[in-house]
Amino acid sequence: MTASRPESLLAIDREMARQHADALASFTANREVAARAAASLKKTGRLLMLGMGGSHAVARAVEPYYRALGIDAVSLPVSEQLAAPLPLAGRTVFVTSQSGESVEVVRWFKETGGNADTFALTLEGGSFLGKAAPALVAAGGSELAFAATRSLTLTFALHLAILAALGADPEPALAVLQAPEAPDVSAALAALKGVRNVVTSGRSLQGVAEAIALGFTELSRRPCFSHEGGQLRHGPMEMLSPEIGAVLFRAKDPTSPLIAGMAGEILAAGAPVVIFDASGEAPINGAVTIAVRPAAGMAAVFALLPAAQTLMVAFAAERVENAGTPVRSNKITRSE
Repeated sequence: MTASRPESLLAIDREMARQHADALASFTANREVAARAAASLKKTGRLLMLGMGGSHAVARAVEPYYRALGIDAVSLPVSEQLAAPLPLAGRTVFVTSQSGESVEVVRWFKETGGNADTFALTLEGGSFLGKAAPALVAAGGSELAFAATRSLTLTFALHLAILAALGADPEPALAVLQAPEAPDVSAALAALKGVRNVVTSGRSLQGVAEAIALGFTELSRRPCFSHEGGQLRHGPMEMLSPEIGAVLFRAKDPTSPLIAGMAGEILAAGAPVVIFDASGEAPINGAVTIAVRPAAGMAAVFALLPAAQTLMVAFAAERVENAGTPVRSNKITRSE
């Protein structure tokens, strides 16, 4: 790790420092369009969410919360929808792009035009996407740093506004944003010091796990990936060793015991385990637990995401001199 923090990581620090305030502002400022999106969902009962990268991971994370409200929700990468499209008829469509300029999003609109129940979620109201459909626009403008941190939190806040308009109680999640915790992740960083790669996994928080795996990969330039807890058991457990670190996500919900059982089996394979834990349950012996106040649903997302972001940045800073400076990618992807 270099003596001075590179500007690329300082840029991420700045984005993360403002994410809670911007998330609260995003929730409040988008109530009108959120109500329109909720009215569409009540009419259609079906939701297709399209995005790429971190935007798709957020959609994966919120799928269960829409389903809990009776909405038949599914998320796809825009690239997959372009190649093998689900029909749009009878569906509400949410298209998410932080920049509003991702090449697949632009192409999708130009080829399909969307439908009458298409809504946009973006950080840039003046972007292509922001003008292509009724838009929920997050506060504070574009995210300038390479890896997604603030943009993830703000996109979750936009979904929270829609979920609240559908009848979900937003107060537990808003309380987390108003009084965020900042748990120490140094023990987790030490546990992962000797690993070559990281696998993340969750059950109800699998979308969060996928977003964090993307950040680990982008920043550390190591192959770090994510498997939903059940999927991890169906073969990929063979990869486990002391060189593979496991980062698990646990909320206060019925899936918590499944995460606990998985942690024990991963530890038995000699792999270090870090658990970002909002379950309120006892820590797993042998695992490093990063605990926050007990929370479920979107409150657990907002409680655990910043701590996991802190770990992924620190992990990369130990391994890459110019972490956060892309060498093969761009903040806005303009080629397929």
